[in-house]
Amino acid sequence: MTDYPAVLTSIRPGAQWSMNETYDSLVWLDDSPKPTKKTLDDAWPQVEYENAYAAVEDARRFQYQAETDGLYFHAMREDTPTLTAWMAAVDAIKASLPYPEAP
Repeated sequence: MTDYPAVLTSIRPGAQWSMNETYDSLVWLDDSPKPTKKTLDDAWPQVEYENAYAAVEDARRFQYQAETDGLYFHAMREDTPTLTAWMAAVDAIKASLPYPEAP
């Protein structure tokens, strides 16, 4: 099911509109042409992918900060830095939070 507000926000940033979740309720308040239902439905898989990808990026960034940054800085303070623990932790985060497949 297409998330019309998400698609409109993505493909027409800054456009003025209002809606109650369904295309039929879309009130186009912008000077640009109103997008068709087909245009929005066709754009949905890419927008859904981009939103899922961004969510993984955010989750990874949070885990890197919480789990791997300290390992990296600790290794850098060593006389002979070894990054094996840091690399293993980064790899574990990547494995636990894979990117979605592109549409």
